[in-house]
Amino acid sequence: MKVYGNPMSTCSRKVMMVLAEKNREVEFINIDLTKGEQKTPAHLARQPFGVVPALETDDGFMMYESRAIIRYLDRTLPGTSLTPTDAKAYALMEQFMGVEQSYFSGPAMKIVMERFRGTNDEANVAKGREGMKKPLEVIDAVLAKQPFLAGNDFTLAEVTWAPYVDYLLAMGEQPALAEHKNVMAWWDRVSSRPSFKKATGR
Repeated sequence: MKVYGNPMSTCSRKVMMVLAEKNREVEFINIDLTKGEQKTPAHLARQPFGVVPALETDDGFMMYESRAIIRYLDRTLPGTSLTPTDAKAYALMEQFMGVEQSYFSGPAMKIVMERFRGTNDEANVAKGREGMKKPLEVIDAVLAKQPFLAGNDFTLAEVTWAPYVDYLLAMGEQPALAEHKNVMAWWDRVSSRPSFKKATGR
């Protein structure tokens, strides 16, 4: 099995985190984003939108889009399932994966990219912080009642949120996140997992 990704990519880290949860080693092929390798014909044949990651399975099945990949890996690899069997817990997992994709990661990455690129447009950072407020308030209320987003167990919902929270903290957004004590307690649980440490090279 091969993952074509980049170790700094949020979406590559989601895939690597699930693989680590499943104790599955793969061949990781680094796509150098700084050199534009994601736009080469070879990579566009794997990922037509020219981003990372893409997955190639042992039988030659190719797919892309990190959230689709992690659902596939969880369904096909042996080990503890990261998808609840209970219908309501499953619905909550999907709900909070949707919240991350629709409402959280966009504003979060607005901040991260301003800091990462060194452009530091404070107006854009302020927009990102404003956009993050509601989703953080929503999950903070949920996490006041249960340890993880879908209930008592770590699921794919944690996997999709983790890279963005990690980068926000790395870019100095601790004050914005610290207002949400239940989110920070949840983050301690998520970031202490061996799979997170492995996926982020810690």
